[in-house]
Formats: sequence, C-alpha cells, structure tokens
Amino acid sequence: MSDQPLIAAIEMGGTKIVCGIGTGHHDLRAVHRIQTTTPKDTLEAASNWLSKMKIEHGHFSALGIGTFGPVDLDPKSEAYGFITTTPKPGWQQTDIVTFFKDRFRVPIGFDTDVNAAVLAEYLWGAGRGMDPVIYITVGTGVGGGVLVNGQLLHGAMHPELGHLSVPPPKNSDALQPECQCPFHRSCVEGYVSGTSIAKRWGVRADRLPFEHPAWEELADIMGHALMNLCLTLSPKRIILGGGVMEQPHIIPLIRAKLMHHLNGYLLIPQVEREIDQFIVSPGLGTRSGLLGSLALGRSALDQKLNLQS
Repeated sequence: MSDQPLIAAIEMGGTKIVCGIGTGHHDLRAVHRIQTTTPKDTLEAASNWLSKMKIEHGHFSALGIGTFGPVDLDPKSEAYGFITTTPKPGWQQTDIVTFFKDRFRVPIGFDTDVNAAVLAEYLWGAGRGMDPVIYITVGTGVGGGVLVNGQLLHGAMHPELGHLSVPPPKNSDALQPECQCPFHRSCVEGYVSGTSIAKRWGVRADRLPFEHPAWEELADIMGHALMNLCLTLSPKRIILGGGVMEQPHIIPLIRAKLMHHLNGYLLIPQVEREIDQFIVSPGLGTRSGLLGSLALGRSALDQKLNLQS
C-alpha cells in the first residue's frame, strides 16, 4: 500500500463526470461515473460518492477538480471556482469550488478538464519530456489545455481552443452546414464537436462510416486549428483525445490536412518526417482528465504544506 496521501479527483464533462480516489496514476483505488444532469443533482451525486469513499478508504487529504468551462481561475476574483458562460444549459454561474470546500474542508485544486488532461499527459503520458505541449479533446464539446515551461497556461482566463475561428467548410454536404456554436459564426466546436456533428449531419459521429464526407471536413477544420496553434504556441507535441478522435482513421487525416495548410512554411522535423510523433493520441487513454484532476489535488495539498512549513 502506498504511503502517499490519498487524493480525491473529479473530472467534470458535459455528458458525464468521473470521480476517483487514489495516490497517483498507478494507484487509483476506485473510479465512479455519474451522468451530468442538473448542477444540484450532479454535484450531490459526486459528493455522496466521495463521502462513501471516505468510509471505505479513509480520509482524503485534497480534492482536484477539472471541469468543462469556461471557468474563473483567478483566486482573487469573486467568481473564482465558478463555471461561467458555458453553453451547457443550466450550468452558467455554478460555484463548483465552494460546494465541495463546504462539504469536505480540504485543499482544492481547480482548473479546466483539458488543462487537467494536458498536465497528466505531461507528467505520465504522451507529453512526457515535451514542452510546450497541447491537449485537445473533441467530444461533446471541444476544448484545449496548454502547458508551457512546466506550468499550465493561465492568463486573463484559460485557453479556449475549441472556439478558435476557422474558415467555414466550402460546399459542405451537411444537412445543416452552418456552425452550431451559439456564440460564434464559424468556430471549431461549432463544426466538429460530437454535438455539432449530430446536428449538422443527422447522425452521431460513432455511427458515421469510414468513407463519410464528414470525416474529411472535420480533418480540414482541425487542420486549420492546429496550424494556428503551431504558429502561435510552437508546441513540441499536440495530443488529440475525446470520443470523436477515437476513430482510427481520423488522426492520420488531420496530420495530412495540417501539412497541407502549412504548405511547407514550417521547415521543422515535427511537421515533416516526425508528423506521426507530433500529432498523437493520449498516452493515458480515457483517464487523462481524471488523473490530471488527481494531480491538481496533489498540487493544492503541496501548496498548503509549503505555506505551513
């Protein structure tokens, strides 16, 4: 049994949240999935499970939360710990951190689910030794986390890579060709998220056949987004996760589109002979977000201990 402190973790997604408890990426004692419904019901269900885990496994020393956003990450802000302007109905202005702090009275690490995922991949997965590194998830929505100089990228808020502006697809065969984002007229999420694919093409992504034109269009849009990221952040690796990216043919298509859009401008190995190692799948599979949330919790505990010493 590990002598490391027990940490609780919550990965909050638009469709489901995943709770876990353990000491590290090799020691997850328990994992539990909950459907994302209303804030009250969802947070209560997570809290009840964590309380049960305290009885079964003992006291946990910290809690890490990685959530869909946008969120307020400024500790000086009155809205710190809130989900803010999310397009998910009913979740706008939901105070996540206060809810769990009142329940468990432990240090809480809080960030976006994709920042949590990129942290885990940097520590233990496909991003090890890579800096800067970017993680993008394409699932119910589209989000992206960025790690630079060993630190998660925060600024005025946090990266919102899913809402990068991209050229609208030309001559689209989609039933509803327009962008489905309620905020923007032509952004990545509005075209290629699982939700948008179902609305635009009339069929879920996991039911689209290999030869369906939706895949070529998706790859083209992602290729534009990755080109912009290459030109602005100069990453050493880009990791593509989420349910839509699990189709085995899609990442090779995206690599080809990125090279096409760059058109030879970046004469670096990553977009020439090493493209297969530059755009990759997560090394931690579907557990990146949960393990990253655990790492956020451990970091919050370390900060508390450092202040006390």
